[in-house]
Amino acid sequence: MKRRLFSVFICALVPLFLISCGTSESSEKDDNTLYVYNWGEYIDPEVLSMFTEETGIDIVYDEYETNEIMYPKIEAGAVNYDLVCPSDYMISKMIENDLLQEIDMEKIENRANIGEDYWKNSEEFDPGNKYSVPYVWGTVGILYNKTMVKEKVDSWGILWDEKYKDEILMQDSVRDAFMVAEKYLGYSVNSTDEDELQAAKELLQQQKHLVQAYVVDQVRDKMIGNEAALGVIYSGEAIYTQRENPDLEYVIPKEGTNVWIDSWVIPKNAKHKENAEKFIDFLCRPDISYMNFDYITYSTPNIPARELIEDEDIRNSPIAFPVLSDYSLEAYTCLGEKADRHLNALWREVKSY
Repeated sequence: MKRRLFSVFICALVPLFLISCGTSESSEKDDNTLYVYNWGEYIDPEVLSMFTEETGIDIVYDEYETNEIMYPKIEAGAVNYDLVCPSDYMISKMIENDLLQEIDMEKIENRANIGEDYWKNSEEFDPGNKYSVPYVWGTVGILYNKTMVKEKVDSWGILWDEKYKDEILMQDSVRDAFMVAEKYLGYSVNSTDEDELQAAKELLQQQKHLVQAYVVDQVRDKMIGNEAALGVIYSGEAIYTQRENPDLEYVIPKEGTNVWIDSWVIPKNAKHKENAEKFIDFLCRPDISYMNFDYITYSTPNIPARELIEDEDIRNSPIAFPVLSDYSLEAYTCLGEKADRHLNALWREVKSY
């Protein structure tokens, strides 16, 4: 989802790259153009220039901060993006609402580099793997400070321990917050059962007085600065925090968690589908996938790219590359507009409790 909500605008940083920076709402370009819409700081800028140099295709590159900002722009169709990188549940929603076109997988020759486990997990939100190609992935878990937490951390239950009052950071995200409660209670992260949702809401309300803050990016900075003992965090962010503070440790709780996948999709109104497929294939090259992993620190589903990681601790990291079969993992799927509204209402009750 993914994941960093701050944004560094590539157009401002790399004027010498062969990229046609600017918004794609300008006049229509020729066939040697590709309009890409992606999360902020979610690709190595050098990758963009390399693609242009190799293919002659100019990239018009725009960024967004959340899936919810991206979706209405694609739905409205006012901007003809050729390639977008949504998260799992949003891809499911876009498929349901006929906003995507099928990718010609025969043109994605490097798709064989993507591990089978990631294709299998993608089936949960893209049945048949017709509309998306995995780009990066990760899990949601608990980051804890070993100098503050002496006991074994292996369960979501520690986030309800009274002795850590005001030392707990929760994600300010309805799906991620409810996921924690749902998995702890033994429910699916995609539950729409009213009794289960009410139980999850009540559990989060019981926890609220223990929570120092509901945050997003700040969990990373607060944990690095020893401002909290425990925090719910994305695995890619956990890798970064450990580089900055060796006292931090990341675990996937025994009850299981969300495995998220951000994938490339082609909107229905894309004008340069062939160029989009060329770029997807380019991104699936091991050397290119490795460059992006090294830049953004989120796990790559590209098996040969992982082999290019020289640092053995990172290459074999249980944070970056956990054995998926060892955990109870679920990808988010679209719950539907009615269920989304209801879940958001329950989240407001938690926040105002």
